[in-house]
Amino acid sequence: QLAVVAKDYKIYYKKVDGKTPTSYTVDHSAGSYVYDTRGNVRLYSRYGSGAKVLAQDIQTLLNTTP
Repeated sequence: QLAVVAKDYKIYYKKVDGKTPTSYTVDHSAGSYVYDTRGNVRLYSRYGSGAKVLAQDIQTLLNTTP
């Protein structure tokens, strides 16, 4: 099920072997989704974009939503 959800949301993830046989890390995309009151994705905010950019994007959504 994880692979289906990752594909639907265009999420990247990959297990990376560690330095020992029992260790590993996971490379992955990072960000946040903003949904409207109907449960539709309206915005994807990249990790590290900052609060100011996110606030501007949300304000744009609020100004354009009927």
